[in-house]
Amino acid sequence: MVDDLVLHSLRQVGLIAGAATLIYAALHDVAARTIPHTTCAIVALIGLALRLADGQVIFSLTVDVIVFVCCTLCWLRGWMGGGDVKLLTAAAVFVPPAAVGSMIISTTLFGGIVAVAYLVARTMVRRIPPPNRAAPRNFLARVLRAEHWRLLRGAPLPYGSAIAAGTLFTLFSG
Repeated sequence: MVDDLVLHSLRQVGLIAGAATLIYAALHDVAARTIPHTTCAIVALIGLALRLADGQVIFSLTVDVIVFVCCTLCWLRGWMGGGDVKLLTAAAVFVPPAAVGSMIISTTLFGGIVAVAYLVARTMVRRIPPPNRAAPRNFLARVLRAEHWRLLRGAPLPYGSAIAAGTLFTLFSG
């Protein structure tokens, strides 16, 4: 009984820590258009610990290899960024293996939402004058200035945010 309670508590801590790490990766991708290696490693390690607790490590790693190969082929074609490949592969370990298909579908849908939001923002930003030429002093002002520049030039989307949203939606939607 105590062991079950401890195991359940550890799972909850793992889910919260993994969710926080995914949110950090998404925010970092929005701000800098990069996904740090350490965030992907943390998500993958937490996922491995959760799959060990579930007894699904082999099945999870098999599914993860399939996700990695598919993502790598997309990266080779120029359809995905390298950070997105890392994060999606780590997220595939983080969710239970039976939920990976749902996670990919959710990620795709959230990616569509991000794309539409950026299309709308791109049309709106052309009507807004550029930010002040002086260097912004706070972090948020710097991010907004960089985002304005990215929107005007058609820079890539921060797809890490869609990966994080799709993964979290899959985990917490039941």
